Amino acid sequence: MSIKIRKLDSSTDGFQKALRAVLAFEASEDEAIERAVAQILADVKTRGDAAVLDYTNKFDRLKADSVAALELPASELEAALEGLEPKRRAALEAAAARVRGYHEKQRIECGSHSWQYTEADGTVLGQKVTPLDRAGIYVPGGKAAYPSSVLMNAIPARVAGVKEIVMVVPTPDGVKNPLVLAAALLGGVDRVFTIGGAQAVGALAYGTQSVPAVDKICGPGNAYVASAKRRVFGTVGIDMIAGPSEILVICDATTDPRWVAMDLFSQAEHDELAQSILLCPDAAFIQRVEDAIVELLPAMPRRDVIQRSLEDRGALIKVKDMTEACAIANDIAPEHLEISALDPHQWAARIHNAGAMFLGRYTSESLGDYCAGPNHVLPTSRTARFSSPLGVYDFMKRSSVIEVSADGAQTLGEIAAELAYGEGLQAHAKSAEYRMKNLG
Repeated sequence: MSIKIRKLDSSTDGFQKALRAVLAFEASEDEAIERAVAQILADVKTRGDAAVLDYTNKFDRLKADSVAALELPASELEAALEGLEPKRRAALEAAAARVRGYHEKQRIECGSHSWQYTEADGTVLGQKVTPLDRAGIYVPGGKAAYPSSVLMNAIPARVAGVKEIVMVVPTPDGVKNPLVLAAALLGGVDRVFTIGGAQAVGALAYGTQSVPAVDKICGPGNAYVASAKRRVFGTVGIDMIAGPSEILVICDATTDPRWVAMDLFSQAEHDELAQSILLCPDAAFIQRVEDAIVELLPAMPRRDVIQRSLEDRGALIKVKDMTEACAIANDIAPEHLEISALDPHQWAARIHNAGAMFLGRYTSESLGDYCAGPNHVLPTSRTARFSSPLGVYDFMKRSSVIEVSADGAQTLGEIAAELAYGEGLQAHAKSAEYRMKNLG
């Protein structure tokens, strides 16, 4: 099986331009999709349950008579968990426990507690941290099942202390995935509605007679879901608008090339727009990886998707050395970064743009997707330059606390009044001055 994956060399003229061509990705906004989503959201906002029911019955080919009938009882989630094959149930429970353990540690370490301090004049300043009241989780349905996505979105919300977690998941033709329902139970989801698409996003954002309005919507979806999340942002918070999946492997040529090839496959199999890139200073090793790709690809069930992804958006890049590889990695700012090297920590210290780092030859990215513990909801499309993985902190908000003492009002009042007069805002100035002893 032949495959034409792009090969670049950082020492050649035009490398930066060629690299930019590899990275180029513009999320196309289909006008038909945008119009449809705008109409659906407006309809849900106006008609509530009736609109959600109409669209759900139409798109998912159901015959439900009410949205309330599309909410699953807790007993159905419990039955789904009980009905799992023992080995699969054990794996799901182990993954849930690891994800929960990581996020409980994150809650302690990431500044998620309220704090305050008192100044010499008795003025108290601080910050109050509180969880969101209600979070909404969108879970894709249809052909694919994503129980790992349920865990990664629900568990940090639960650990953060969110009062209620509402999950929506489409069930085309009424087919429910027991692994997804079991994950909802293990993840601590409170309510599950079998609705999807833009209408589900609208229901979560605006609230209907049956679906409560949430404060934030998280979770992946198709183009309609992404468009809907973008449109309701501001009415509610959202986690991110995720682009295609990405992996960047930095290798010092000491790892089995078959391992590296399979790691590249692990992202390429998501879809044709996924991106898999290798950076390595050893040309002979790059050739061995390419040979491994050709050898292993025919056995992959999703080989056509993998091949298209590697040929359209993949690259094998020869770099001068590992230091240059790290510099290029920071420029790419990948969603997943594997540092497959003898001393990965040496190179990890040079990385400051990556959604998640996987250190050492035994750390495959796939472990992070399912069970390592850290969240697999990560920034894509170079947004790791300014964004972070989904975490406990995404389900909390911070309120500033200011309690000014009588003495503090004198000092701060003088400063505030002077600046307010400078801005031409006399009422601001007088508001401060009325509390000052010599002017009050």
